Amino acid sequence: MPAFEIYGGNKLQGDIYPQGAKNEALQILCAVLLTDEEVTVRNVPDILDVNMLIALIAELGVQVSHPEPGVYVFKAENVNIGYLQSEEFKKKSGRLRGAVMMAGPLVARYGYTYLPQPGGDKIGRRRLDTHILGFQKMGAGYQYDATAKEFILKSVDGRLKGTYLLLDEPSVTGTANILMAAVLAKGNTTIYNAACEPYIQQLCRMLVSMGAKISGIGSNLLTVEGVDVLHGCTHRLLADMIETGSFIALAAMTQSVLTIKQADVGNLGLMPDVFSRMGVKIDVRGDDLYIPEQDVYEIGTFIDGSIMTIYDHPWPGVSPDLLSVLLVMATQAKGNVLIHQKMFESRLFFVDKLIDMGAQIVLCDPHRAVVMGLGRQNRLRGIRMVSPDIRAGVALLIAALSAEGKSVIENIGQIDRGYQDIDGRLTALGAQIRRID
Repeated sequence: MPAFEIYGGNKLQGDIYPQGAKNEALQILCAVLLTDEEVTVRNVPDILDVNMLIALIAELGVQVSHPEPGVYVFKAENVNIGYLQSEEFKKKSGRLRGAVMMAGPLVARYGYTYLPQPGGDKIGRRRLDTHILGFQKMGAGYQYDATAKEFILKSVDGRLKGTYLLLDEPSVTGTANILMAAVLAKGNTTIYNAACEPYIQQLCRMLVSMGAKISGIGSNLLTVEGVDVLHGCTHRLLADMIETGSFIALAAMTQSVLTIKQADVGNLGLMPDVFSRMGVKIDVRGDDLYIPEQDVYEIGTFIDGSIMTIYDHPWPGVSPDLLSVLLVMATQAKGNVLIHQKMFESRLFFVDKLIDMGAQIVLCDPHRAVVMGLGRQNRLRGIRMVSPDIRAGVALLIAALSAEGKSVIENIGQIDRGYQDIDGRLTALGAQIRRID
């Protein structure tokens, strides 16, 4: 099984470009199924999750070309709907979280689809109620096959109908799925308590460029006037904000000087403020972020002097995908912080590896951990460990790069799912990382 061999303690220096946004890519790639005309997508990251979804789309019969790095052209003119019923489709789509967002376009355009139980990271329950209830209110019947662990969706009258939807939670994938279904539904659809992350805004803008009629973009109240047909377009993905945050944490942990280029700074929400509260200096230079070398970064407190709490929250709050790297970064800070992962109950279970590396952490319960930062007085030490999921994997990579001695991270396929050539790009900055079998 491939692994990373890392020798920590080196200071890095140079410029690094974030890849195209993984979470946006998964939505945008599913949206190409809404039209039979050509759709060009730029800045597509070369990562396993995205490549798996592109392969699945091609196996559905969509014409896919790759004219240059980062650019794909799709034409869903002859989609093989019969492939949806194959065991191969069910198996492959069930391996990938992003595949659930194929359901909205397919049920809207063709009247039925299969919605697999989500694959991807093992970070706790990832329910589909928001998606299913939304489709049901728009006129799609469903059955759940407990053996196959999949939903079978079918539009009762052949076409979905617009309706009023009050989502039970501001789910990003749920909002994306329902939104893509609504643009081809008959009549108007109102989506209240919608997610409003930049990636949802990007999806809305792409759909509008294809001929959809959407108002309220950027808010939690979206109104969609259904149309009969959508057209082709060209769309460019934003920089991946989670990778940007990972690079900020890496710079702080390793006392490095890094410039994160073309970071789409206007779409980072509260992320820079959170790093500032944890004592990290960030200089915004146009669309770039300059991270200077810091001997010590000190975690602040609340105004009344109580311990700082960092928690995930719907946009523009901190993404749950960022909490793993914030937790790792706190181990070498000066001061204490409570990390509260609200969304997923299994995402903090990698802290035992950090404790083995010498970090001072108390895991209170599956959702909360108190990190006691000693201001680099207690350096982490290299160990052998296993990457449990994408975000914890890159957090452990950052820990290893700051640690004394040699670390080995196994199961790096998890990291490859979300980070493009991460070892090559960091090696170019001075890191000592080697991929081994």
